[in-house]
Amino acid sequence: MRGLWFLAILGLVAAEDGLNAWLRYARLPCNIVKQAAVPPNIVALNATKISPIYVASQELQKGIKGILGKSLNVTHETSEGPSIVVGTIAAFTDSGISIETPELEEDGFWLSTKGDTVEIVGQNERGALYGAFEYLSMLAQANFTEVAYATNPSAAIRWINQWDNMDGTIERGYAGLSIFFKDNALVSNVTRVAEYARLLASIRVNGIIINNVNANAMILSDTNMAGLAKVADAMRPWGVKIGISLNFASPQTFGGLNTFDPLDKSVIAWWTGITDKLYKHVPDLAGFLVKANSEGQPGPLTYNRTLSDGANLFAKAVKPHGGIVMFRAFVYDYQNLNESNWKADRANAAVDFFRDLDDKFDDNVVVQVKYGPIDFQVREAPSPLFAHLKQTASAIELQVTQEYLGQQCHLVYLPPLWKEILNFDLRIDGEKSVIGSDILSGKRFNKKGLTGYAAVVNVGQNATWLGTHLAMSNLYGYGRLAWDPTVDEVAILEDWTRLTFGLDDTIRETITRMSMESWPAYENYTGNLGIQTLTDITGPHFGPNPQSMDNNPWGQWTRADAFSIGMDRTVKNGTGYAGQYPAEVAAMFEDIETTPDDLLLWFHHVPYTHVLKNGKTVIQHFYDAHYAGAETAATFSVQWAKLQGLIDQQRFDEMAFRLTYQAGHAIVWRDAINEFYHNLSGIADAQDRVGKHPWRVEAESMTLRGYRVTAVNPFEVASGLRIVQSVGNSSSASVSVTLNYTAGTYDLAVAYYDLYEGKASYELFLNDKSIGSWVGDNEDRLGFTLTRGIDGHSATRITFKGVEIKEGDVVRVDAKANGRETAPLDYIAVLPPGVVD
Repeated sequence: MRGLWFLAILGLVAAEDGLNAWLRYARLPCNIVKQAAVPPNIVALNATKISPIYVASQELQKGIKGILGKSLNVTHETSEGPSIVVGTIAAFTDSGISIETPELEEDGFWLSTKGDTVEIVGQNERGALYGAFEYLSMLAQANFTEVAYATNPSAAIRWINQWDNMDGTIERGYAGLSIFFKDNALVSNVTRVAEYARLLASIRVNGIIINNVNANAMILSDTNMAGLAKVADAMRPWGVKIGISLNFASPQTFGGLNTFDPLDKSVIAWWTGITDKLYKHVPDLAGFLVKANSEGQPGPLTYNRTLSDGANLFAKAVKPHGGIVMFRAFVYDYQNLNESNWKADRANAAVDFFRDLDDKFDDNVVVQVKYGPIDFQVREAPSPLFAHLKQTASAIELQVTQEYLGQQCHLVYLPPLWKEILNFDLRIDGEKSVIGSDILSGKRFNKKGLTGYAAVVNVGQNATWLGTHLAMSNLYGYGRLAWDPTVDEVAILEDWTRLTFGLDDTIRETITRMSMESWPAYENYTGNLGIQTLTDITGPHFGPNPQSMDNNPWGQWTRADAFSIGMDRTVKNGTGYAGQYPAEVAAMFEDIETTPDDLLLWFHHVPYTHVLKNGKTVIQHFYDAHYAGAETAATFSVQWAKLQGLIDQQRFDEMAFRLTYQAGHAIVWRDAINEFYHNLSGIADAQDRVGKHPWRVEAESMTLRGYRVTAVNPFEVASGLRIVQSVGNSSSASVSVTLNYTAGTYDLAVAYYDLYEGKASYELFLNDKSIGSWVGDNEDRLGFTLTRGIDGHSATRITFKGVEIKEGDVVRVDAKANGRETAPLDYIAVLPPGVVD
């Protein structure tokens, strides 16, 4: 669609900050608007201003004005003539409007654009609002086709989990402070809360837990209950119910009891009273989320009670109010796992804890299961617990916030990862048991109405909501898949791109290509073959640190030694985890020949020389994959650069910075992982790349002034295993070197470390002429977990492109330390066109 109309408006592209996300309602070009025929009136079959029907009418009015430039009147009485009519089935019937729709389930809707009247009919008010957003999505994408169809949700539960702390911080949040909490209280200004509810409604999310699963009992104070009511009031018109996470020990730590035993009568009475009080403040409270006996959180096991005893305590309290309890299956002993015990395996924990409790949970308990048995890794085998919950409702827990997957500093489009899990057939009792369409829909075990989805999202006060524009495709994709797990991930992405960045084909094709390449690339340059994301699991979960996976009780082990790698999870020789699956799947994973290579090291411990199905050895695949992943990541900023002028400058610049950062950090990952396993195994790279960097000049080999040479920890995150840093915390320093390269045009990349609690300044010179300057301020520009260390988290690169260099030129970096940031430098790379190093 890049016709003359588009070229004519290039200069008029206004800056955007991302706050409107995919609900921009950007004006379509005049020649396209002419093709749109919309009725002149909107009829909302409910005049109550806090009702989703009324909100839908206001949204339709706003959206059509923005998209088409047409001002439509909103009325609440039916009349003769063409109209957009929005309401429930009951409201249509009461108003005398004759409609014929297929059967609608809860939250489902019917949309018809045929004839003079547009019919938007919801099974309930929330469904009608969803239908209004669907119609606006069509208009915003210039889709004016006549349609008439009904759609129903695949699952009743489509929730968000926020990990917001009451002090305003967010655990694993990368987009600023909480929109819900400040200073241990609920916020008084709920404007952003309502805006968030609008976004969630547009992707058909119907519930949200607003506080961290590692819950603070202070949320139960009278003041905070009143605050919850205000938040609920802001979200209710958008059809989003709120719920809260509970701290299991609250009767003791907050209520003053001497116990939190779930079978103690005083504890039961206390929770009943608190719950009744909560429902007086928020009559439509969705319910509770509980994390118990996991990672140090209190729970029923403290009193030798079962996990079902704990869940049922809350289930009985919310039952009279129509609430549900989401009880997390993320229960494991993180203190006493012993890696030297070949049978020990954290992956076994969920099934071990829950398999004998299937018939013990009350009927309003939903067991919330992470998609894999470890912890949101770049690839995990699907959790086998879904196969063991035949009588208990279950929900899958996904993660939109990229805790282990680049923390929104790396582009990683997640729906393809989720689809691999959702499309997995567990073959329970030898029958088709696809996780998404059969189990989470409730069809497989006749549990329809109380199964579904939860996603950890962690939006913050940043205007982009998640910290970066492209990451919002994951939130949008989550909503689409929770409604229909069979929808194509590329179709989701293309819809999101058109809604977020406009109709231009080049934009859509570029973002789609980059995004679809991003998860495989990230898996390649972090951890592949099922070894998990080789990040620092004992620290920020961001940069590379493969040795942190082992020699601790956290249980995310690789069991890597000088000769072999991988977890033996077979029944025959290993931890027995493979046997937790139904027979057909268990047999596939038990046999190394039928285990897919991308999960090989998840299920089998093999020599580095083990030959994969692609003909490569494990170690050579590691080397090759890490190089390939970094090469793909390097293309993202190049592809994005071609969109300049097609996207507003603000969003273009913000994403250009992050994609350039990702290209550099992918090289940090590549070199660190390859260097570590090369050092550990002693096996050479067949292509002689690992540890060989002909285009780099190591800082420690340059002429130093005011710098000293030091080692780093872990050793593999420095090229050449050494770096330089200033001798003082506020002193000036420099490095210089005479280049011995053939005359030509090169990119100059400087590798340095950007710590927080300091902002060192740098300037790059060529023959005393300044090429550019920068400040170590990633802590202000990126949202990843901050680090004080010179390590894989703080390692970064800045690149100056198209520099004319001839043999004998002198390159110099002048730097000034600041605070804890001692202007650490690793190397300078002099890169010919197309070289990634």
